[in-house]
Amino acid sequence: MISALLVCMVIGIHDGDSFLARCGPPGDMRERELRVHGIDAPERYQSFSDTSRSSLAALCLNVPAHIRPIETDRYGRSIAQVECRGRDVARHQVARGMAWVYTRYADTRPDLPPLQAQARKSHAGLWAYSDPVPPWQWRHAQAHAR
Repeated sequence: MISALLVCMVIGIHDGDSFLARCGPPGDMRERELRVHGIDAPERYQSFSDTSRSSLAALCLNVPAHIRPIETDRYGRSIAQVECRGRDVARHQVARGMAWVYTRYADTRPDLPPLQAQARKSHAGLWAYSDPVPPWQWRHAQAHAR
């Protein structure tokens, strides 16, 4: 369920699709862990993760973000539509080749697959690699390597 719009200050970037923000009225701001709806970025220690993280930081770190929470994931993070500097963060990351369209949400973000196709065609970002590994496959391989 989509919630009301929040204006938050992004105070930390975890990776290319998740961050920490302070949300709420002045004097009652609370920290929230957030994940950008519709995308999946390389995980920490995965190839291209630092570049993807830096891209999100350049757009959102230490600036106000417009956050519209949609649901909560199993880690307790709010999955949300996010805008920083007037830009849709999911579109920004996918168009620059900094994240994949998260197939679980592809039907709710039909605007993202064409952006990914264009990024791939132009070899933008992670698409410059010959065979980039999607984060969900990387996580699966890491879990089975233990």
